[in-house]
Amino acid sequence: MYYDYLISAGAGYLLGSFNVGVLLSKYVYHDDVRNHGSGNAGATNMARTFGLKAGALTLGGDMLKGVTSMWLGLKLAGKPGLALAGASCVAGHCWPVYYGFKGGKGVAVGAAVALMIDPKVFLSALGVFAATAFGSKKVSVGSLSAAVTLPAFAALYKVGTAKTLLAFFAASVVTAEHIPNIKRLIAHTEPNFQFGEAK
Repeated sequence: MYYDYLISAGAGYLLGSFNVGVLLSKYVYHDDVRNHGSGNAGATNMARTFGLKAGALTLGGDMLKGVTSMWLGLKLAGKPGLALAGASCVAGHCWPVYYGFKGGKGVAVGAAVALMIDPKVFLSALGVFAATAFGSKKVSVGSLSAAVTLPAFAALYKVGTAKTLLAFFAASVVTAEHIPNIKRLIAHTEPNFQFGEAK
């Protein structure tokens, strides 16, 4: 049984470390997204740098690896396995072993976490993201708002201890990774979101 937990965590981290933004930027756009904009390898910086299609592909790919990791963890070790795989995938996405531990901010994988915790949690967090991101014209505001409400929605819908702890972990990581954005928001220097030129 303990091996199932270890496999869930290990597979989650290794799958999470496959950063879709890095792969797309290097092998499709022949560049490195981490050399542009925020220096982040997530969907937002991909969209800012290479356009909407690049951002959408990155978002979809990063969510897919999260869903795959947690599905595998669930099959191996039930809800605790799902939670371990999800947490490890978030860690792998943010600090990928394949790319010098410089990855995304956990938002896309966090969305996958919300979906696998419960579709109601995902839809509620998505609603918060949409309202705050469009209202402020800042993706970081939407991402932070969705992240901090994720544990509350997990508790509201009574998803169980393992999944609620996963929600807290994902929310904490996403919030910590957005500290530079928080500082810019306080200083009123956080830019509004704009798509980059499609390439």
